[in-house]
Parts: sequence; C-alpha cells; structure tokens
Amino acid sequence: MQNTFRPVKDAVTVLTELMIPSYANFGGKVHGGLILSLLDKVAYTCASKHCSGYCVTVSVDGVDFHSPVEVGDLVSMYASVNYVGKSSMVIGVKVVSENFKKGTTTHTNTSFFTMVAMDEETKKPIPVPGLILESADDIRRFIEASKRKELKTQYKAALKKHNEEARNQAHFKLLEGQNCIVPDSTSLFPKS
Repeated sequence: MQNTFRPVKDAVTVLTELMIPSYANFGGKVHGGLILSLLDKVAYTCASKHCSGYCVTVSVDGVDFHSPVEVGDLVSMYASVNYVGKSSMVIGVKVVSENFKKGTTTHTNTSFFTMVAMDEETKKPIPVPGLILESADDIRRFIEASKRKELKTQYKAALKKHNEEARNQAHFKLLEGQNCIVPDSTSLFPKS
C-alpha cells in the first residue's frame, strides 16, 4: 500500500443508535461503558474502511464526557481518519445526542482512537494509505493529531522519569497534603 493515498471523506463513518432503557446505569443515564463500546465500533469501522482491512485498537486518548446521554435520545457518532503514520491511524469521533421531545442536540463526547492495521495471517502491522487532505478541517485535524502524538510521547517520557525518581524516599514529600497514608515507608524502600 505504499504511495497510496485516500481522501479523508472516503472513510468517514456515522453510527446512529437509539438509546433504550436497558442501556441505563443506576443514575438513569446511558452507561458510559456502552458509549465507549459504540465509540470503539465506529472507530474500527472508519479505520478498516481507510486501510481496507483488519485493524486493532492500540490506545484511546481523550475520551471526554461533556454531558450525559439520556435514555430515549438518538445518538450519532461521527468518525474520521484524522492522522496516519506508517501502520497507525488516529480516528477522531464526535458524539451528538438528539432529544426529540425537547428538540435539542448536544455534543456529548469527543474521543481519539489509535488504530493499527494488521495482517490477518501474520498478526504484524502493515502499511496504511496516506491521507489526501482536502479541507481546512482535514488539515487542522491532521496537525492537531500530530501534536497530540508528540505531547503523548513527551508525557510518557516525563512520567517514566518521575516514576523512577519517586522510587526513593526523598519523594515522600509529594504525598504531603494528599488523601493517603503510608504506614511503614522504611519497608517499602530498603536502603541499598
């Protein structure tokens, strides 16, 4: 698939579903886990359309729940390929909930899924087509996804460094004022 490019619009996917009473959580709202399952389904479909094959979810970044989804709402999930690497794709999904009784629509969720195209026999990553960016939104989304990827890499490196440093007792000061206790710190970090 090298040197193959496809327009973003070719893989745009919309999943629409009515939220029924069996989807409700104990608070009477639609269960967040159901929304996550639908998000994964629409992200997979969008990514599979772009790469014309099998892919897997590698990570989910920024699942932001802006407002609850009500039983009886019609929920639409709009997915597009925002970014591609060698074998990976970032799928952006916007969730909109429509309340028929009130005549309102609400942007309830946004999320970003990283999917990797896989060879079904070898289970190894395979190249994906590049993107043809045909609109200002396509360009903006590609640049934003690229920046999120860069920041995620920096965050992981900083967190790894912090965790290595936190393994010594000197960092117990970071726990001061926090809602936790450490009954016996001497046994946790023996002196070498």
